[in-house]
Amino acid sequence: MTEIQRLLTETIESLNTREKRDNKPRFSISFIRKHPGLFIGMYVAFFATLAVMLQSETLSGSVWLLVVLFILLNGFFFFDVYPRYRYEDIDVLDFRVCYNGEWYNTRFVPAALVEAILNSPRVADVHKEQL
Repeated sequence: MTEIQRLLTETIESLNTREKRDNKPRFSISFIRKHPGLFIGMYVAFFATLAVMLQSETLSGSVWLLVVLFILLNGFFFFDVYPRYRYEDIDVLDFRVCYNGEWYNTRFVPAALVEAILNSPRVADVHKEQL
């Protein structure tokens, strides 16, 4: 492992710890806070569909399926997953982050890391000049 890779890995691990990135699902109501109109719209559409199904002779027997599916699918909105950053993922499209839209997220290298690389005696001058 090169010195630059070691410093990057340390920085990535500290970010993971600080931001609680551990690939585990956590209960959160951030979806309701961020998209209250969409959340209300889901319930309006659910009750409209439920009313139509209850009025129909052929669909009234399947109402339980609608309710179960709505509860299960709605449950996904109450969990957030923060994927861990890894050194191997730098400059690579990672499909693990598509769940919460982080593939559009750009993280800049902290200034402290750049200073640590520039001040490290174990980094070649050629690499320092590139920074």
